[in-house]
Amino acid sequence: MFGYIHSIETCGTVDGPGLRYVIFFQGCPLRCKYCHNPDTWKANAGCRYTADKLIRDIIKYKNFIRSGGVTLSGGEPLLQAEFAAQIFKGCRDNGIHTAIDTSGAVPLENCRIAVDLADLILLDIKSIDSVKCKELTGMGNENAFNMLDYLEKAKKEVWIRHVIIPGTTDNYDDIEKMAKRLSNYTVISRVEVLPFHKMGEFKWKNLGLEYELEDTPEPAKESIEKIKNIFRDYGLRVD
Repeated sequence: MFGYIHSIETCGTVDGPGLRYVIFFQGCPLRCKYCHNPDTWKANAGCRYTADKLIRDIIKYKNFIRSGGVTLSGGEPLLQAEFAAQIFKGCRDNGIHTAIDTSGAVPLENCRIAVDLADLILLDIKSIDSVKCKELTGMGNENAFNMLDYLEKAKKEVWIRHVIIPGTTDNYDDIEKMAKRLSNYTVISRVEVLPFHKMGEFKWKNLGLEYELEDTPEPAKESIEKIKNIFRDYGLRVD
């Protein structure tokens, strides 16, 4: 079996615990206005890899990633769920921790094979408001919360990720609604509040795409801290 890969980072530090071998998958069903990897959107592009080839390369770094493991990111790795599952099986056979960084946009029935094999799910909740989520990404949040409900039943560890965009996802009422809803899940071990940045803006221009957030500033530190405290007030661990 082969899959389409955008790129690989052999010593990642921001996609799960410890040092990690991060595989960025090609293809994504969303069109997030703040995406810093729009070059991953197109499916069936990038480099073709077999799962065996990736596992062989991962094993070369096993000693370096002993504190962490392997993370599948993207793009949206669950668009290639069977391929992702093959990688996870190889990692499991070699005692390597696995994680998926996902938007949860792929219907669960199409990706459960990979979700069930992962040790950790990094779930990006774009907005608690499904209408706002669709305006921001092109799709509502129903699939993401369906996945979260499933993960609760499966007792699988989840990290929630939420990007703070001034004027878009920094509404404190929405943040409180999200915190209240997330506080009902026992499998969420932390919430990552991620400040919006424009490091990928040049990619939009190189691809001839309109970047609507060109004039949007990065969020103020005071706003980020207030948002973190809202999550903490509901008993959630925040990083």
